[in-house]
Amino acid sequence: MTEKASVVDQPNLHTLSVLVENKFGVLARIAGLFSRRGFNIFSLAVAPTDDPSLSRVSIVVDVHNTDAAQITKQLDKLVNVLEITELQPASSVERELMLVRLTANDSEALQELIKPFGGSIVDSNEDQTIISVHAHPNELDLCETALRKFGIVELQRTGRIALGHLGGSKSD
Repeated sequence: MTEKASVVDQPNLHTLSVLVENKFGVLARIAGLFSRRGFNIFSLAVAPTDDPSLSRVSIVVDVHNTDAAQITKQLDKLVNVLEITELQPASSVERELMLVRLTANDSEALQELIKPFGGSIVDSNEDQTIISVHAHPNELDLCETALRKFGIVELQRTGRIALGHLGGSKSD
């Protein structure tokens, strides 16, 4: 079995942080732009910010057939898009959430495995366990691989969210 390539190993993937007005249809217009232009979305996460009138869209985009600057120019033309920032891995904090349903119910062994990844058991019964892990996407790839021995029944990942580092400090 081959391990999934991490996003860091995939130079064609870029993370865009897009601040938009929290209005009906904004996400549809963004998705439509990507579809019309043939841009491939690798990951997409959207949520309101601390200001309920604004949302932040985190888009990890595959720029294999174009460049990030072209995507940014196209996004900037959309109504309701206020700010676009390309976040570089070395100068940003990136996280993702993963929920995994496992056939295993060996909570001691699971706790030992997921603790270094920031994980916890969120539900369990005599047949299955659901865990939650939040970490850098590359760490989630490693955790997912390690969890395979426990029998993955179902897995869901949120997609990457990211913010730029605070004024030159790096604490990822």
